[in-house]
Amino acid sequence: MARNLDTTLLRSFAAVADHASMTAAAQVLNLTQGAVSQQIARLEALAGGPLFVRDRSGLRPTALGERLLGKSRRLLALNDEIWADITGGAVDGPVRIGVPYDLVGPCVAPLLRSFAAACPQVELSLVCASSPELAARVADGSLDLAVVEEPAEAARGEHLMTDRLVWVGARGGTAHAATPLPLSLVVETCVFRPVVTAALHRQGRDWRSMFENGGLDATFATVRMDLAVSAWLAFTVPPDLEILPSDSGLPELPSFAVTLHQPARPPSLAAAELARHLRDGFVRLRRTG
Repeated sequence: MARNLDTTLLRSFAAVADHASMTAAAQVLNLTQGAVSQQIARLEALAGGPLFVRDRSGLRPTALGERLLGKSRRLLALNDEIWADITGGAVDGPVRIGVPYDLVGPCVAPLLRSFAAACPQVELSLVCASSPELAARVADGSLDLAVVEEPAEAARGEHLMTDRLVWVGARGGTAHAATPLPLSLVVETCVFRPVVTAALHRQGRDWRSMFENGGLDATFATVRMDLAVSAWLAFTVPPDLEILPSDSGLPELPSFAVTLHQPARPPSLAAAELARHLRDGFVRLRRTG
């Protein structure tokens, strides 16, 4: 008599193995932690023993779990391949993407919009935070991919583009000449902050925080009202603001890379397709920049 494995159980099993956590796996699968726990218990009953053991790094597969994991991945990959064939290549499922506040409007939002139109069955979730926070969330498995900004000489993600970090002020403004220099950054954990403050320190320039509370609109407003200056990638500067010239008295800033980060686990079909869409979009952006 033929018996059929429930691929839902195997998918939860692989997700827990990937994330070393039932909580993280539940977030990725859009399930409750209790539901994932029950699915693992059902699979353990079928397998005849425990599939995970807990250590300092979280849940890791037992010897029985390791034997089952490789075969489960192959079966899931074949299942997804067959599903794509019979649905005409349609891509579906949830994808969680992280993007820094300053990159959403200038480049990523249009790419997400075109991706959603091309793959309407994909359930997109957008998370905005600073680049260091997003990279950490990719590493712990709570995001499927993230576009982040990193110092060009130390970038670790997949390169999408490089641009110069520039000082930004109000058109015809004088905030850049104030002492101490009023500085407005979106969040305290902004990836630009260490570079900016180090450059000011080397110059011997005193500075003070005008705003760093997590709101891009408020940062824009403080700069537009000539209450502060900020530092952004050149291609993200709104047209009504001014990139301050080299003779403004502010120190030179280095270039930053925009990079793509993905977890070590194999991506879902939807995450892989979104990554491809982002790569293609940034190629077009570089050509027109």
